[in-house]
Amino acid sequence: MSPKKAKKKQSGEASSNVFTMFEQSQIQEFKEAFTIMDQNRDGFICKNDLRDTYAALGRLNVSNDELDEMLKEAPGPINFTVFLCMFGEKLKGTDPEETILNAFKIFDPEGTGILKGDEIKYHLMSQADKFNEAEINQMFTMFPLDVAGNLDYKNLCYVITHGEDKEDKD
Repeated sequence: MSPKKAKKKQSGEASSNVFTMFEQSQIQEFKEAFTIMDQNRDGFICKNDLRDTYAALGRLNVSNDELDEMLKEAPGPINFTVFLCMFGEKLKGTDPEETILNAFKIFDPEGTGILKGDEIKYHLMSQADKFNEAEINQMFTMFPLDVAGNLDYKNLCYVITHGEDKEDKD
């Protein structure tokens, strides 16, 4: 691996460069929007920043629950890169559920709907756009393995494409 690539990986940058999803002028517009929302200028959008942004737009009665729900959409603290990723996902959309399911089915020839956690971890960390350990841990936190150590990939695909658990919808 070249020193530049090694340095990039060590710095913790996202391995799927979100900045390539947009033109430079769009990125600048997003940066301006982020700066306006980051009311306390700490480089992160927090609940108070969202509340202040709503107040600046004339909406003064935003509930804590509503703000918490917005913040839950982010995988962690909302810095500019996360902000850009969130817009990228909303604007670009995701693959259809069937496409994502078919990708997982490659590793599930019996069609059980589950994959061994250790196996999926190995493949995600060693193939194509490799996940790092923190990304794997984050995925397993959001989509815990069952008691046998298996991942319910059908539910994972549903959440990716619909934004909620099938069970939560019932």
